[in-house]
Amino acid sequence: MTLIFAHRGSAGTHPENTMEAFYEAERVMADGIELDVQLTKDGEMVVIHDETVDRTTNGKGFVKDYTLKEIQKLQANFKFKSKLFKKNRVPSLREVFQWLKGNKLLCNIELKNSIMDYQGLEEKVIGLIREFGYENRIIISSFNHYSIVACYRLEPAVEIAPLYSSRLFMPWIYAQSIRAKAIHPNLKAVRDEIIIEAMNNGIGVRPYTVNKADQMERLLNLGCTAFVTDYPEKAWKLRENKKG
Repeated sequence: MTLIFAHRGSAGTHPENTMEAFYEAERVMADGIELDVQLTKDGEMVVIHDETVDRTTNGKGFVKDYTLKEIQKLQANFKFKSKLFKKNRVPSLREVFQWLKGNKLLCNIELKNSIMDYQGLEEKVIGLIREFGYENRIIISSFNHYSIVACYRLEPAVEIAPLYSSRLFMPWIYAQSIRAKAIHPNLKAVRDEIIIEAMNNGIGVRPYTVNKADQMERLLNLGCTAFVTDYPEKAWKLRENKKG
């Protein structure tokens, strides 16, 4: 069965990378969530996509220049102006992990260290995974492939998967060479035969960001390992219809 990962939570209907977006992903029966992690000024792991807080909050400046306490005072409801979403804030990774105790969702952590060199990010993330015993529930991905290899070396039990946006030649060979169990390509960078060949070679494929019904249908028909979407409820309904 093709698994459904909620991109930054249910980012199409709720403020991205907030607890409310993750609660919604659970409510609509996604199989997992995808989120982004960076470090604050005081070395805390926070869940936010951009290197700055400008787009997704009412603040300005770099994530790295805020302490956890400061960043959590911001409102993280950028384009969702309804009264429903007034109190959203930037969660810590620990907060998300605490909530994961109450469900069985998988969690794909994207390390946002391609632009900012967050020293110690890998060690901190792996340390928290071990603390909670989530070695079998977490997938670590990044566009910084040195970073995910560092995670594998720290904890081989945690799955790693390279993110990429341009077409790779025989990406399953590359994945095997860095001990990754899956690839996370941009949907535009992966053809059907590549998806099939990768899976035939024991490498999972989880394309991003799959929001159109025809794209979802394509991947469901292929039996693709999983895909990442802003609209997990729409994806779940399409998958259910296929079962019928």
